[in-house]
Amino acid sequence: MRLIRTGWFSALLAASLLATGAAHAADLLDTVKQAGVLKIGVEGTYPPFNYRGANNQLEGFDVDVARAVAGKLGVKPEFVTTEWSGIIAGLQAGKFDVIVNQVAVTPQRKQALDFSTPYVYSAAQLIQRKDDKREFKSLEDLKGHKLGVSLGSNYNELAKSVAGIDVKTYPGAPEYLRDLAAQRVDAALNDRLMISYLIKTSNLPLRAGAVVQGANSDVAIPFRKDNPKFAQAIDHALDDLRKDGSLTKMSVKWFGSDVTKPIK
Repeated sequence: MRLIRTGWFSALLAASLLATGAAHAADLLDTVKQAGVLKIGVEGTYPPFNYRGANNQLEGFDVDVARAVAGKLGVKPEFVTTEWSGIIAGLQAGKFDVIVNQVAVTPQRKQALDFSTPYVYSAAQLIQRKDDKREFKSLEDLKGHKLGVSLGSNYNELAKSVAGIDVKTYPGAPEYLRDLAAQRVDAALNDRLMISYLIKTSNLPLRAGAVVQGANSDVAIPFRKDNPKFAQAIDHALDDLRKDGSLTKMSVKWFGSDVTKPIK
């Protein structure tokens, strides 16, 4: 599963860096305020973060956050759905002003983009069978065992970084969760934000396992570089949403816990 997104292509980032070379005639905040609209890039196919509900309207945790941020800026939110593979290029091309789509902050990404302060703190977490009495406390405990992960995900890379784990790759979470329930693998690895959602929607006898220490991710809102007023305004909006409890309420609504505070 392509969760806290770290699998970016170097060529795409290089193109993004070139796109930032031109000076902005006006700060993005002025442009957004003048238009009265904040254009927000999302996939629209990524539950529970952003997806189309029964009435075909966008909903999800990131959708709620984006709407609240736009409200704090005093403008209307306008969502632009884009495939993940092209979302960064769309941001740099000005098709939207921000991405609110679970983008993890990494040193590589910060070369091409500016980021808000984080609004989500996540980590890798194990999934086990309900009837499995073993307690895998870390990836080290899985040496000599089979671990299911999504092909091409950052969790695939994380699992393979520990020698001795028999890493089994799958097209996505539904496939490895079925194999976990059928005892063809001993555990699975995914993002902690997705664990409760995956277990609930799979209808399989599974449970959340241990959080993997040292595999934390800070999620923030990226936007084009060299927009200091906009950066300050976005951070101020998120700070207000923290202080008034809105971020916590949205988190509890979608995840059943507060994932908007740093992991201790």
